Parts: sequence; structure tokens; C-alpha cells
Amino acid sequence: MKLLLDENLSDRIVSQIADLFPGSLQVKEAGLFRADDSAVAEWAAEHGFAIVSKDSDFYRRSIILGQPAKFIWLRVGNCSTAQVVDLLRSRQKVIHEFGDRSEENILVLGTALTI
Repeated sequence: MKLLLDENLSDRIVSQIADLFPGSLQVKEAGLFRADDSAVAEWAAEHGFAIVSKDSDFYRRSIILGQPAKFIWLRVGNCSTAQVVDLLRSRQKVIHEFGDRSEENILVLGTALTI
């Protein structure tokens, strides 16, 4: 499964997940920097990518409009790039299974809270 990382995620993530998600890009690499959400969604669907974002706008769009592309919502708040990489790597099996299921278009991933 190829992932398209939203502009709110570091482009440094791509090289750190390339072994698990080959062909993944960050929106800047796809020529979509500062593009609106609908343009990003259309491009992702057309090119076979799942959008990955911490932004709830994509989630709302998916619910209301029926997002054309698959969407992975990272519910992690403010966190480091390393934490995002760890989450994507640790949940890679779930992400790939999600990619294989045509009837699902939203996957929500979060981190466990420790108190």
C-alpha cells in the first residue's frame, strides 16, 4: 500500500517507512503542496494512494462526502516525527489489511495513553 502523507506530516517519514510502504510520498513530492483537500483526495484516489493525516478535515470530508481515496487518520496530537514513524511501522499489518478491504475507506490509528 502506498501512503500519501499530508503536509502536516514531515517528509522525513517517507524514507523511514519505505521498506514497509514502498512508493509512498509526502504531498510536496507529489506536487500538491498547499493544494486543497479535494485536490489531494482526487490525486490520491487516481494514483492508488491512501492519505495519511493528523488533520480532522479529511475525516469530516470522508464522512460527509464519501472520500474517493482511502484515509488513515492519525489521532496522535502533537508528537514527534519518530512517534509517527513508530506508529506507522507498528501498525503496518493493520494498514495493509485496511488497504486490501475495498468496503472500508477510513482507518483511525492512535497511541495508547499512559498515566
